[in-house]
Amino acid sequence: MNAQRFTALLPFLPSLPMLSMLSLLTVATVAWAVPQPAPGARALPGPTVPAVGRAWPVGTRPAVVRGWEPPASPYARGHRGIDLSAPPGAAVRAVAAGRVSFAGRVAGRGVVSVELSATGVPPLRTTYEPVRASVRKGDEVAPGAVVGTVEPTGSHCARTCLHWGLLSGRTYLDPLSLLPPWLRRSGPSRLLPVLGVPLP
Repeated sequence: MNAQRFTALLPFLPSLPMLSMLSLLTVATVAWAVPQPAPGARALPGPTVPAVGRAWPVGTRPAVVRGWEPPASPYARGHRGIDLSAPPGAAVRAVAAGRVSFAGRVAGRGVVSVELSATGVPPLRTTYEPVRASVRKGDEVAPGAVVGTVEPTGSHCARTCLHWGLLSGRTYLDPLSLLPPWLRRSGPSRLLPVLGVPLP
């Protein structure tokens, strides 16, 4: 509530019941104290994500069945991670070095979570589900280390997939941002010709 709107309500305050008047004044005071964003202002960006990933969680370049769709607010609808195509029993790998912070079941699904090394405080945390864990809480894992296998049930995809998430504290981030551009590229690597050297 800005100053003009509040001033416009002043003539009506004496006619309001005392409880309503107090409620209105409380709301006006809180609204006055909270800084309002400038017109056209954008939300502040989330934490910076270092490209520490050295492996895909499954396969070498899996198809992204559903991408990251950040919610507008903490409780709004969205997709807090990405879904990667993966058959049941496929090996699930740690994308970067870290320590297993959770390996167990949540709402009937197997979940593995890894706190990534050297990613600040709080450390970035990756999650993988549905996964039959082959690691325990506290285990240290290297990039590409197998942490479990894709479970045949518990996926929210039409076909079996791996849900891969990334968090900083309680803030969800795009897990693909962990991977450097060279690892995200699809297709085989190609060698460029050296200038001045004729082709064989």
